[in-house]
Amino acid sequence: MTIDSKIQVRNVNVYYGNAQALYDVNLDIKSKEITSLIGPSGCGKSTFLRCLNRMNDVIEGCRVEGNITIDGENIYSKDKDPVLLRARVGMVFQKPNPFPKSIFDNVAYGPRIHGLAANTTELREIVENSLEQAGLMDEVKDRLNESATGLSGGQQQRICIARAIAVSPEVILMDEPCSALDPIATARVEELMGNLSINYTIVIVTHSMQQAARVSTRTAFFHLGHLVECDETNKIFTTPNDKRTEDYITGKVG
Repeated sequence: MTIDSKIQVRNVNVYYGNAQALYDVNLDIKSKEITSLIGPSGCGKSTFLRCLNRMNDVIEGCRVEGNITIDGENIYSKDKDPVLLRARVGMVFQKPNPFPKSIFDNVAYGPRIHGLAANTTELREIVENSLEQAGLMDEVKDRLNESATGLSGGQQQRICIARAIAVSPEVILMDEPCSALDPIATARVEELMGNLSINYTIVIVTHSMQQAARVSTRTAFFHLGHLVECDETNKIFTTPNDKRTEDYITGKVG
């Protein structure tokens, strides 16, 4: 494993029933950086993302082959508990999905389940710190007992990010986290990603090449279930190695 790679993916193939969705993917994801996954719809980006926290386990007929390690540990080994893995590898989805509970209870949900707080004071500290990291505390500090579903779309997505970081993950996966947001809310979430990448390894699926160019250190291009190439974002967007990448980035193929 390279010294600064947090996640190492080797020879990963994914099948839905008899249909193959990913072919022989090999990728190193560096620690405390933002890696963007780009490519046309249906190319395998989200399928790959779900491999990293075993969300594919819950999809009937889905089979993952190959080896994925985080800090050298095989996350698919028989003795690995997927629930504990998902505390280490948080996920933020495309559409904000706050629970129909108060803002406080949304963020406190994970710490309660995993027993991360010894008492109410510790729990409140975790919630407030998570909201602070998600850039939301000033906006909601007087409304912690109100329903999270009453917040704007952008605020709801940041609640979901706060909920993900409340269990102190090492990795945060984001599946098109801004696709349902307006430009102002998108800018807030992008700024937040930059701040979070100081402490967390972030992998983001995005349909927006502009977003990938703005937020990520490295970018991986997927096409028809194959990882075509991964490199520093600037290189991918200016001098990619593969013609398929260049065709996608210049808009010749969608």
